[in-house]
Amino acid sequence: MTKLSTTTVLTLLATPLLMLALSGTIAAQEGSLLSNQANVKADDGSLLPAGPLSLETASFLFQPVPPEAQREVRKNDKIIVIVDYRTAMYSDGSAQSRKTSNYNAALLDWIGWDGRDIFAAPQSRGDPTISGRLNSQTRAQTELELEDSLTFKIAATVVDIRPNGDLVIEAHRQVRNNEEVWMQSLRGVVARQFVNPDRTVRSDAIAELAIDKREMGQVRDGTNRGWLSRLYGKYKPF
Repeated sequence: MTKLSTTTVLTLLATPLLMLALSGTIAAQEGSLLSNQANVKADDGSLLPAGPLSLETASFLFQPVPPEAQREVRKNDKIIVIVDYRTAMYSDGSAQSRKTSNYNAALLDWIGWDGRDIFAAPQSRGDPTISGRLNSQTRAQTELELEDSLTFKIAATVVDIRPNGDLVIEAHRQVRNNEEVWMQSLRGVVARQFVNPDRTVRSDAIAELAIDKREMGQVRDGTNRGWLSRLYGKYKPF
């Protein structure tokens, strides 16, 4: 192992300081994005302040907004509605009823009529009686679990603008593939602040939302209930 003398060590330490004293200014690589953006070079090589930082000059992820997105939303403009509707419901119930009834009835008096007058007619064979007993017991138990989801995108038209600035939107779409037909409709009211710069809005930000989705064709006919099944399911006679 080589040993350095004291003189050599002092020389190595003093060399950077000597270079700094002779040059006056030492330039080194600066890795700070904020520092590079905060100053700009003038013609004579000096650094001049560039003013306050902005997202456009200080962010690697910044993307300028298209000119059409900066324009105010007006009537008959188009926006994209992202429909993401999900529901889940669980219900459990039970009911039990029990009833016992006893009844006895006897006919004590009867009437007779001879063509002119109404009079009491005694029962020569005794008073007719009737008795009975009724036992009724009902028990019902139900359990319901339902999950539903609906996801799609659709272009909507601004059909009206309310006095407070809210946008009334409406969308219709129909897709036909041979015998299969898919129809989707949407309408509602959305506030301007919920419309993103790229002219998109989520369905959960739309008030008075009404979605209509229908299907026609062979697939739908294969899973559709007949009119007798619908009638029985609606009225349930038993």
